[in-house]
Amino acid sequence: REAGLKTSVMILNGLGGRRISKKHTRNSARLMNLTQPDYLSTLVVSFPNGLERYREQFPDFEPLNQQELFAEMEQFLSALELDNSVFRSDHASNYLVLKGVLGRDKESMLAQVREAIEQPDHAGLRAEWMRGL
Repeated sequence: REAGLKTSVMILNGLGGRRISKKHTRNSARLMNLTQPDYLSTLVVSFPNGLERYREQFPDFEPLNQQELFAEMEQFLSALELDNSVFRSDHASNYLVLKGVLGRDKESMLAQVREAIEQPDHAGLRAEWMRGL
């Protein structure tokens, strides 16, 4: 990339659905590792026109539940090898707010995700009504 040009990337958690979640996560992390973006953010895929309309194009799509989204985030963060990327997962669609710099804050963010998986009642998650988009 050119000197002084900042790169920003957004990843949609859950975009692969249950069928290709691991592939989506693995390939997204691989791309981030290759590009080393200055800014990386995530949000959860949503269906403003309804899930059934989405399924017209992708009939076998099954959305991830909350725990599966956390597992996907854990896999994604674990696979990242970023040197100095600002990371934000604080969009209204996210149950769990994560903020940090990768690689400096990777382990603390992974700990937050693991707490959300193991003890969701203690993880400070957004209530479903707060995620309305």
